[in-house]
Amino acid sequence: MPVFEAWHLALLASCRTGHLATVGAGGRPHLVPVCYAVVGGRIAIAVDEKPKRGGELARVRNIRRDARVTFLVDRYDDADWSRLAWLRIEGDAAVVERGALEPAVLAALRDRYPQYRAMDLESRPLILVAPRRVVAWRAAPEG
Repeated sequence: MPVFEAWHLALLASCRTGHLATVGAGGRPHLVPVCYAVVGGRIAIAVDEKPKRGGELARVRNIRRDARVTFLVDRYDDADWSRLAWLRIEGDAAVVERGALEPAVLAALRDRYPQYRAMDLESRPLILVAPRRVVAWRAAPEG
């Protein structure tokens, strides 16, 4: 498992959303914005109670069929391009059937997103991404 550099973790902490790409049916990419937390070196993504179209989400079906995923966060600043940065995490995802099986993950997600505090994440699935490769770029070192 790759080790995140300090600036990778700072970027992950500062970005409010990321983008999860899964391998869809027929091998086509499926990309969605997601809320996330970093817990124990993994990217944790809740399947929350926001309105869905019904049935199991495509991202969950895709992961069950093919665990390979890519997760991307980026920082863009129109006024200061020296702040531009992105981080791409390639890895394997797993679906945990019930969030209650990962209490530390739920705590981290609720700490990061107050909206989750009122949601029943315990009975819903979680997606956990184990990084295999990290690719990153930034315009200028911070500090």
